[in-house]
Amino acid sequence: MFVIVGGGICGLAIGWRLAAAGRPVTVLERGEAGRGATWAAAGMLAPQAEAEHAEEALLPLAMESCARWRGFADELLAASGIDVDYRDEGTIVVALDRDDREHLEHRFDYFRTLGLDLEWLSGYEARQREPCLARAVTAAIYSASDHQVDSRRAAAALKAAYLAAGGILREGVAVDEILVSGNRVTGVRAGDEEIAAEAVVIAAGAWSRNIPGIPEAARPPVRPLKGQMIALRMETGNPILRHVVWGPGLSLVPQVYFAPKSDGRLLIGATVEEMGFDTGLTGGGLFELLRQAYEALPGIYELPVDETWAGLRPASRDDAPILGPTSVDGLVMATGHHRNGILLAPVTADYVARYLLDGEVAAAMRPFMLDRFRRPVEATA
Repeated sequence: MFVIVGGGICGLAIGWRLAAAGRPVTVLERGEAGRGATWAAAGMLAPQAEAEHAEEALLPLAMESCARWRGFADELLAASGIDVDYRDEGTIVVALDRDDREHLEHRFDYFRTLGLDLEWLSGYEARQREPCLARAVTAAIYSASDHQVDSRRAAAALKAAYLAAGGILREGVAVDEILVSGNRVTGVRAGDEEIAAEAVVIAAGAWSRNIPGIPEAARPPVRPLKGQMIALRMETGNPILRHVVWGPGLSLVPQVYFAPKSDGRLLIGATVEEMGFDTGLTGGGLFELLRQAYEALPGIYELPVDETWAGLRPASRDDAPILGPTSVDGLVMATGHHRNGILLAPVTADYVARYLLDGEVAAAMRPFMLDRFRRPVEATA
């Protein structure tokens, strides 16, 4: 029996792969499956537009997972009957003034050093693609390969596919302790119940670090990073935006983004706040989102507010995921995905399930194992 602690997109996807392989697997979720960080996410699959300095090691894994998403979406549709709204219009990153343009030029030069396939657009060319963008847009970068899905539909599809494959899902069940004997996992305790397991996967997002019973040497350095978001309602037949668009940002909202969905929602996000496990909405956070969004897309002024919410990204110490085996036999990680949980779900599921099924640690997964935080730092001259 495999036990997966956490029923978000990665926990469900790993469980689906294991159940589809005919192995007994139980997912334990403290709340409702798919209603945590997965529910809060915008669903962007943007490894190119979101590439960052000092995160170059993550780029190949992110690109690989992005390339797998279309097939992953097709599999989910066949297994669950649920369309995850995979959209491939591409992503546009815009500049609104001279400072923004200089920053964007610097980003474009950096992207080219990475060999990414991106296109530089003038302000006019950007508005040709998206006519409702502000007249102030002076330039843009277009990435045809950065796509998106509806993360809520993806969660529903994974839940249905996992159950159809024979997996067991127990919602509203908090794990009170990871059971370890002689440096080997033996199962988990939930309330008065002990569940035996040959392996336990920690896929509990921002809560992964705090689960009792994890030996200190195997405790993942993951913390919650709060993000507030807004959904506005567009006319489904006449949306004001079709591409994912990134705009400039400030301290609380480093870079505002728009993610239009086929059901008419326009998602606007997201703040970045070190607030522990607080998920309360604030006037300042929502104000900054709307103010920066309005500067790039003035047409939002007339759109009705559909929903507001906040989620908790599971951020590791280096903002990269923590995947694979640990120093404790049978204790496996699938956490710390930060802003890339939706993007990295296909490779997380495939690589972690492969390890559980045949013991193979994929070469692409090795740089993201927990032991990277405990390797000695090489001396520099």
